[in-house]
This record gives sequence, C-alpha cells and structure tokens, in this order.
Amino acid sequence: MEQVTKSHFFEHGKPEADPEEQEQCHFCQIRAFPTHATLPITIVNDTGDGAILDRGFRFIDRSVLGDGVEMAEESFRTGCECDDDEDCMYSSCLCLEEMAPDSDEEAAGTRGRPHRKRFAYHSHGAKAELLRSRILHSREPIYECHQGCRCSLRCPNRVVERGRTVPLRIFRTEDRGWGVRCPVDIKKGQFVDKYTGEIITHAEAEKRRAAAGSAKRKDVYLFALDKFSDPDSLDPRLAGPPFEVDGEFMSGPTRFVNHSCEPNMRIFARVGDHADKHVHDLALFAIEDIPANQELTFDYVDGLVDMEDDAHDPSIREDMTKCLCGTKGCRGFLW
Repeated sequence: MEQVTKSHFFEHGKPEADPEEQEQCHFCQIRAFPTHATLPITIVNDTGDGAILDRGFRFIDRSVLGDGVEMAEESFRTGCECDDDEDCMYSSCLCLEEMAPDSDEEAAGTRGRPHRKRFAYHSHGAKAELLRSRILHSREPIYECHQGCRCSLRCPNRVVERGRTVPLRIFRTEDRGWGVRCPVDIKKGQFVDKYTGEIITHAEAEKRRAAAGSAKRKDVYLFALDKFSDPDSLDPRLAGPPFEVDGEFMSGPTRFVNHSCEPNMRIFARVGDHADKHVHDLALFAIEDIPANQELTFDYVDGLVDMEDDAHDPSIREDMTKCLCGTKGCRGFLW
C-alpha cells in the first residue's frame, strides 16, 4: 500500500510518469471525480497485511453500457413540465404519475386545481431530502425528475440525480476483505450513493458466471435490474430477461460495501425517465442513523425469502456461502 501511494503522490502527474501505471492508479481515478475536492473517496489499509485493491479494477462515477444495452430512443423520452419546483412534489408532476400517494394532504396547484402529494422525500427543515418513512420501510421504487424535465437542478425531487453528498472511505477489514465507512454522520433516510458498474445483458451475465469458476462468488458483484420485469409487459426490454449491473471490474466505492444480515442501508430502484426503467439506478439509502466511521452495509439478499429459508435447511446449507457479518441476527449463510 505504501509503494502505491508513494508512486501516486510523488510521480503521477509529472511528464516522466509511466502513462499506463497512471491510467491504472486508483488514486488518480478517484481524484478525477468532479466531487473529489468536496466529497473525497479515500482508500486506507491499517491492518498491516499490505493488501491493495485489484489493479484490474477501475473506479467510475456512473454506469457504463455494455454490448447490447441501450437507453431508450429520444422519441420515447418524457419529462415533467413543472414551472415551479415545488409542483414536483405533487401528483400533477408527470414524473410522479406512477408513484402511489403517500399523503392525503392537498394543496392548490399552479392553475388553482388541488393535487395530492406523491413526493418520496421530506421537503423542509432538518429532514429535507430524507426519504419519508413509508418509502424507507418499503421496497417501492423511487421516481425522480431528471435532465429531461423543465424543473431546475434545485428541484426537491432530484436527490439521487444530484449525486452523493457524503465522503466515503474504503478500508481494509480484519476478516472480510475491504469495506466502506463514512467519516461523517449519516441520517436515517439519507441518500448515500449509487451502485454502479457495467450494465450487461442477461446472456453476458451468465457467461461471466460460468467463466468465474464459482457463480456464487460472481453473484457478489452482479445485481439484476429486475424491479420492473414483467413477462406480460408491452415493452420487450421489461418482458425479457433483465439486464444486470456488474461491478467487479469497474464501479464506484459502494462496490466494496459488505453484506450484513442487520444492515444500515438498503438498495432502492430509482427511476428518472420512465422510458429507462430497464436500466434503472440502484440507490443506497440509510435505513437508520449511522454514526461517523461505522461500517456501511446492506443485505445482499434483501427480500429474497427463498434465500432466507435455505439458510435454515441443513440439506442445502452445505453448498451455501457462509456469512461473516457477525450480527446477532445473522442467518449464517448468504446463498
């Protein structure tokens, strides 16, 4: 670790620096992020084992589309036409038309017509931009405004769209490889970051599972974008096998977040343009107050009842991956 950091701080950026080494430098990659100056990502190893991140891994700040994966055509794209950002909290906003009302509160619309609140977040005071309790304790998708909308970048319904708002630290654990902490407090309901990677077809994901030698090991990095999958859908991208996000070789800091059976974060499907449901975001939110420097975790099999049942079946457990989270409610196995 010391040699890697020495090369970065004393050599990279100079004319004589090795361009290939500089290209593969993880510190150079994260320093290139637009948010580095105010919300840095740091990498530390205080265990003394000398481990460094895999040199073949690359940090990215947004997902990359693999072969056979495309965003929706321009003709299918839509966005809200709200002139006032405050209107983006209510049912009159086109972006929220598929989100169930979370309140009976009514307010006068821009043309004097009442409309119901469908906003996923708190909008005022100390809880501004935090997920409302009803959403936080559910597995409902989050619908947000986006770059195709008329509303401004300050719109209260662009929390994930605006990006990460906390610094993150990748650190070496004693017994579970790398993990992630945040050096500042995180509030319950606060957006932490997205899980990014290469978005690939289901067929390509199966090839990579087979090539990995251990499909179970590969599944640690693969997340299916199946929130809106429906065999009866008129959209062939939703009716067929879902795309998957592979974060093994390229991703952001959340790729190093460990599993826990009693996690402090949860992944939510976040939708911007409704035409892009097939490539929806995977957004991580805190489900409890997280003190500074507490390890960040989420449940890798959250909501998969069959997985939880298998962990209690002796005939299946011998082929399952052992869980090392160490919590009181540990299921003992991952999958």
